[in-house]
Amino acid sequence: MYGGFLVPPDDDGAHLGVLFWHKDGFSTACGHGTIALGAWAVGTGRVPADPTGVTDVVIDVPSGRVTARVLSAGRRVTGVEFVNVPTYLLHRDIAVPTSRGTVGVDVTYGGAIYAQVDARGIGLEVNPESLTELIALGREVKRVLHDSPYAEHPSDDRLSGIYGTIFYTDDGSDADGNPCQRNVTIFADGQVDRSPCGSGTSARVATLAARGVLGDGHRLVNRSIVDSVFHARVGARCEADGHDAVIPVVLGTAYRTGEHRFTADPDDDLVPGFVLR
Repeated sequence: MYGGFLVPPDDDGAHLGVLFWHKDGFSTACGHGTIALGAWAVGTGRVPADPTGVTDVVIDVPSGRVTARVLSAGRRVTGVEFVNVPTYLLHRDIAVPTSRGTVGVDVTYGGAIYAQVDARGIGLEVNPESLTELIALGREVKRVLHDSPYAEHPSDDRLSGIYGTIFYTDDGSDADGNPCQRNVTIFADGQVDRSPCGSGTSARVATLAARGVLGDGHRLVNRSIVDSVFHARVGARCEADGHDAVIPVVLGTAYRTGEHRFTADPDDDLVPGFVLR
């Protein structure tokens, strides 16, 4: 589960602000959370739906200003495009020692900093059967890199640190030449994203664009460990923090599951909670 505290925007240029959080604290970005927030904002009428069927919900997050472009048909939301902050490859082919030997890692900033590992290069697949090994190895990679110079943001130290380790597999291309991959993001302290991870997919877009794998006329078909899918593309190219960067656009969906109320009883000895690892 992922949460979001709604806060006022930085200025009148955005509809709202949000602080995303999970069991280990706050995060500087959350693409799938932004997709869900956009669908919620339009679905509840907090942001009126544009009659054209395309409604931009502008949101301030710790990493900057992002947009949830909500696509709708009548009153039904059919998809949401997450338009991220400028995203760029920081380091490529870093040799990281792990319990499975030395692995090659790319490090990319996409609102948060991600380490990316080819799962098949270490004899694993991105599937539920390999999840325990992927979690353990993801924590290893993060532990090695988190406080290293490879995890430093070039202009804002508050954005430094490895947020997650992405394991991916290359599944070739579809009939239109779009690269198809499968990935799982191990974030925070061994948590697993069941979506393809919005800011993580953004990182993959920037990495693949920098490596010449993803051209401007194509999109990344990115599947998660449970087969949910994001379609992502380069929305624009720019320069950021001295790096060649892209503006990723990630298309996904979100659905309301209900209204939930969490309470903390002052007489409960287990408040504020505990972690067993």
